[in-house]
Amino acid sequence: MPIATPLTELLGIKHPILLAPMDTIAGSRLTRAVSGAGGFGILGGGYGERARLEAETKELKGFAPFGIGFITWSLAKQPELLDIALDARPQAIMLSFGDPAPFAPRIKAGGARLICQVQSEDMAKQALDAGAQILVAQGTEAGGHGASRTTIDIVPAIVDLAAGRVPVVAAGGIADGRGLAAMMMLGASGVLIGTRFYASVEANGAEEAKQRIRAANGNDTVRGVVFDWSRNLFWPAPFTARSLVNDHIKRWTGREIELMQRASEVAVEYAAAKAAGNFEIAAVFAGEAVGLIHDIPSAAEIVERIAAEAEQLLEGRRNSAGGVLPSPLVGEGGAQRRMRGSIRGE
Repeated sequence: MPIATPLTELLGIKHPILLAPMDTIAGSRLTRAVSGAGGFGILGGGYGERARLEAETKELKGFAPFGIGFITWSLAKQPELLDIALDARPQAIMLSFGDPAPFAPRIKAGGARLICQVQSEDMAKQALDAGAQILVAQGTEAGGHGASRTTIDIVPAIVDLAAGRVPVVAAGGIADGRGLAAMMMLGASGVLIGTRFYASVEANGAEEAKQRIRAANGNDTVRGVVFDWSRNLFWPAPFTARSLVNDHIKRWTGREIELMQRASEVAVEYAAAKAAGNFEIAAVFAGEAVGLIHDIPSAAEIVERIAAEAEQLLEGRRNSAGGVLPSPLVGEGGAQRRMRGSIRGE
């Protein structure tokens, strides 16, 4: 039977599987495919390209359920983007990086739930104070931008901090049902997945980028600043970006000061390579879960596989425990008690 959690109840979805709002990769087609399979698709708002956002949200009007995700700093620079997003009537807006407080009232007034991605307890407290209704605890294994705490560390820490007030979603290094089941045993109500959906039929990424993800293993990714500085993007600490290793990374790792000094020159080279689809220079932002990815199926198949495998694992654990799932944490709190009840169908 489907896994019921506080997250599935809050969002009205069948499976506790969310699509990470990967900049241009998570377009309306992928968003619809994930939601159509029983998960929750989140359109990538990225750095705030207005024309793209208008076109993508037009494809989602009247469709449900779905969300739209933004890098919070992009909304600070272009507050009208939030109006465009809310006009599409999403069920949720996801904010990552930066203070969500200035945007929370507009999001809630627009009828959307507020999802906040966090990488530390302080960020989680800030999000809860702003009125976040779902927290995404992101570990360093994730592709794209993130910090340094591991998923297995940050998830239970945020679960404990939330103390059952809001569902906590795990992100970072998750690509199959084993990951979903493991995160639920840590107290999470679901998972947010990016890289596995990047390597899907409906993702907007180039076919070569998808094939590179399929062929890579966990040792083929690195977290750093090279690709940001090559695009004249300078993120504040502690955030860096995880990507597949390529010739450009090898060339500039250890020479970051020189890269900064030559940023304008390198940015021209990088933009030309990206336009040409040259992925020995252009980035493929992907997480350590690449080692678990061996094909490029439809998004619906990915959702179904992950859900079925997790259901089987959790059911097996429940049966072996005599019908009751023991708490995975010492000192069971309200979140864990609700988790056990939701898995048992109470």
